[in-house]
Amino acid sequence: MTTDLGQLTTAAGKWDEMAAEIKKVEDRYKDSVQKITHGPAWSGVSAQAAHTNFAATRYEYSAAQAEAKAIASLLRDAHEDFVRLKKNLESKRAEAVKAGMRISEGGVVSYDYDRLTDAERSAMRHDPGYAESVRKAVTSWSEAIDACVKAVNDADQGVKIALDAVTKDGYGDPNDETLGVGFNKHALGDVEQYEAENLADITTRLNNGEKVSAADMAEFQRAVRDNHQDKAFSQTLLARLGPDGLSKVTIQLNDRAYDSDKKHKGQYLDIEKNLANTVATATRVPGSVKDAPPGSDAFKKWVKSDEGKFYREWMEGLDKTGSKDYDVEIGNPLYGYQTVVSLMQRADTQFDDQFLYDMGDKLIRAEKQHPSIFEMWSDGHAGIETDAIDGLMGVMSRNPDAATAFFDPAGNGTGSNHVDNDHLKYLVGSGEGSREWPRQTVPGMAVLRYDDQTTRMGLGAALEAAATGHVPLGAGQDPWPEARHDEAQARVMNGILEQFAPGKGDGTEASVPKNLQLPVANALAEYASDTHEIIGSMDGRYLHPDHKGYFVDGDSAHLAISQDSLIQVMRGLSEDPAAYGALHKAEARHLNHLLDQVPPGATGFENDGKWGKAGSVLGAYSAIREDVVNDNRMNAYSEADWKSKIAYHVVGGAITPLTLPVGGKMLPIGDALQRGVDTWAWEWGNSMKAAADTEANGKIAEQYLKAQVQASDTVDGWVAGREDDAKIKSDDLKNNIYNGQDRGSNLAHKYLTDTTN
Repeated sequence: MTTDLGQLTTAAGKWDEMAAEIKKVEDRYKDSVQKITHGPAWSGVSAQAAHTNFAATRYEYSAAQAEAKAIASLLRDAHEDFVRLKKNLESKRAEAVKAGMRISEGGVVSYDYDRLTDAERSAMRHDPGYAESVRKAVTSWSEAIDACVKAVNDADQGVKIALDAVTKDGYGDPNDETLGVGFNKHALGDVEQYEAENLADITTRLNNGEKVSAADMAEFQRAVRDNHQDKAFSQTLLARLGPDGLSKVTIQLNDRAYDSDKKHKGQYLDIEKNLANTVATATRVPGSVKDAPPGSDAFKKWVKSDEGKFYREWMEGLDKTGSKDYDVEIGNPLYGYQTVVSLMQRADTQFDDQFLYDMGDKLIRAEKQHPSIFEMWSDGHAGIETDAIDGLMGVMSRNPDAATAFFDPAGNGTGSNHVDNDHLKYLVGSGEGSREWPRQTVPGMAVLRYDDQTTRMGLGAALEAAATGHVPLGAGQDPWPEARHDEAQARVMNGILEQFAPGKGDGTEASVPKNLQLPVANALAEYASDTHEIIGSMDGRYLHPDHKGYFVDGDSAHLAISQDSLIQVMRGLSEDPAAYGALHKAEARHLNHLLDQVPPGATGFENDGKWGKAGSVLGAYSAIREDVVNDNRMNAYSEADWKSKIAYHVVGGAITPLTLPVGGKMLPIGDALQRGVDTWAWEWGNSMKAAADTEANGKIAEQYLKAQVQASDTVDGWVAGREDDAKIKSDDLKNNIYNGQDRGSNLAHKYLTDTTN
């Protein structure tokens, strides 16, 4: 921390001065010595020998200049990195001190007890929770400080590698007679490029089956961890490896992680993660896929430019190796695309939207040219995603804008840059022109084929991201019904529903693959304000959307698919209790939102027609639930088990720790969009906890899922949270909701009853 980093730039200046002085010597040598061999006065064997020797000396003068300038550049590069990393460390130390930590000169973090008050010291001694929180804070800050120090050490190691390499003379240049022991004419001035060259040598030896030491693997791990965000490093490394080398090193790392060296699995997977991040950095394309999608004039122009040279050559190489079978096991093919996509799955950074779009097109084209290329044979390969298309979709879900563009039925770009796509039809649709999703094939006396249990998981994540504009929801996260969407996202949502909706003459059954049910429901639940209007069938904008399936109102787009298609797809999604739970909870929260829009002190609102519409939507949900229960194909769950699982997913996440007295009970409340829902969920949750078995849970779920119960509890909780609660005619409000339920139930039953037979 006390090192004078300015000495690096001072030294760099001296090296530049040295290069200038050597240039003067070279010029004098050229004019006073070398030119002797160029005239007619000296000829013969001795003249020819002198000519060769003088040219070699002149070459070394020139090489020495290049080497000196490169060293100067490396020192400045090091100074820039060290200054930045030192500031990061100082900033992190200041944050830690502000948070109550004490940092020793050796970097040891401890809690600063001297800053505590007497009351805080007493709490520390008597409250185990307080002491534990302090311990965790110390650990967290210690790890943060250590990470900053490690970053400095990593940078220092990179500079050492560069300074060692910059003085190494190459072979084969004209007039270079020193054969590897002179000055380096091709010296580079970028630390990261030398690190990439060094790493390329390690990976080449690894791929060739040569011995690679533990120190080499540690350097592999350090180099990609420290430099994966640097474009020069990333492109230098990948250019040296090529797609073929990248596939081979991924296979080697997977073999070690999952088979030959499992005790160091964490190290190998960490290398793969940052190697994947390196690919993400190297393949970034300027602009946006919405403006310049692959295939557009603008994209083609960039690819042909000098700036696009690396990308062009890399993708051309991938075309050649993507369908190459690396044949590591007889009868169990392993293709280049599978290794590259599996590596990409390890990344913890976003990939470029145009690159993802381009990769998607390449994989689809490869599959059409080589049917069954992504079929799983036997158990596949450890650590490898057999279905590269589905794997890429999972990667794409981390870049929602890329996913939206990839699935937008309207295509992307304008004018000569417009590119259509049929990705939704190919990946989500069925029948002619759609993908036949690969299965697992087990060869033997009789070849057996099974459904891959993970199939479409990546697709589901990508569809959710594409239709919502955010990464897929995680465990414990719920869709928010009042989310806003742009036009492209609404087009994607409508397109997904259209692909699943039964066609004319196909009856009323919408078949949604199992692994798509929850992610599509999560996406659709974010359009609850729209589905509420569609099912309620009062607003003409939703009933007559000019056959687009959506409309734009101001800066927000709204879903406007037909009632029958919407209800039939919702029914198909509801095979999964979690999916039904996501939809139902979103509708409950939207009802709460409608109630919260009532101004304080308002009168007469209880008889507004929108409450009957709300009841109609709740009635439709009841009909969907009944149709699932009455379906004799329902063999994965018992009726009671299915209902109890719905209860779990609807109640989960709805209860908040704040409380409110209602009817002599202390009920939890949430924010403005949750207060009434919490009341209903609280009552339901208490009853579910008291149930003795699944059958009882199912009966309780059925009771509390009834539209009347939900509406009543929601209204009661909402009224109790208002200052004007005494003036609200809650019975009138409930009755108007109840009166709409039959209409919604009858409507849904009509669309779910197949009368074509």
